[in-house]
Amino acid sequence: MRNTFKNILISLRPRQWIKNTFLFAPLLFSKNLFNLQKVLITSLGFVVFCMMSGSVYLFNDLYDRERDKKHPVKRMRPIASGDLQPGVALFSGIAGVFIGLSLGYMINLPFFLILLAYFILQNLYTYRLKNVFILDIFSIAIGFVLRVIAGGVIIHVMISSWLLICTFLLSIFLGLSKRRHELITLGNEATTHKQILSQYSSYLLDQMIGVVTASTLICYILYTVADETVKKFRTHGLIFTFPFVLYGIFRYLYLIHLKGEGGSPETCLLTDMPLLINIFLWALASFLIIYFKPFS
Repeated sequence: MRNTFKNILISLRPRQWIKNTFLFAPLLFSKNLFNLQKVLITSLGFVVFCMMSGSVYLFNDLYDRERDKKHPVKRMRPIASGDLQPGVALFSGIAGVFIGLSLGYMINLPFFLILLAYFILQNLYTYRLKNVFILDIFSIAIGFVLRVIAGGVIIHVMISSWLLICTFLLSIFLGLSKRRHELITLGNEATTHKQILSQYSSYLLDQMIGVVTASTLICYILYTVADETVKKFRTHGLIFTFPFVLYGIFRYLYLIHLKGEGGSPETCLLTDMPLLINIFLWALASFLIIYFKPFS
């Protein structure tokens, strides 16, 4: 029984729950970090999203278990290796979705609808969209955008269109980087493990990454100096957070091209110390500028 619970937990992929921290972005940028009630409700929303995303991973591993058995890394996953029985995984996934949606409905209706849209999108990705050129990347990015929207509706604040655009572009960047890593790492076996990789080439992905990188940086700069941003936060100081964003993107590109990483963004974020420190400094700088206005 203990091994079963352990394998279920592994299949829920706790390391990937870091993606759900996007729910906290509206909390930071709406100046509500000192509002205990909103911090607690956002934290609950984070837990609910972790339940939903974990359940999606279970369904994904069930659907891909035969293909995963041929993958050098994924074959070690509990379902693909046979350590977790499909029936147990299916029951756990259904239970997670039921509990997650129930909690989401108890929080508020808009959050429930966003949660439901996320679940539908992820299943569409698993069963269809991950094999459709470009839409596979867009599906991943929309999932991040939905997390940000969920973080806004759960505390009843308006979300800046700039925040949504920056989130979308950054997610596209991460998705393209992941595809490039898969293509390079798997080599001639790439299309065997993932059909959509036959539609991409390293050159094409590098061109796309270049476009999205520039777009992300420009969008973020425009956001920090936009009249609505200055008026909302009553400071021009957010522009000073731009170097952290630039460094973060350059560091990630370095990990992709010279270190052969990038296949797992959450792993890079948790294990690469320079990148981790940079994200912390960006968050700290944003917090100090928004809440204490040193450059007003």
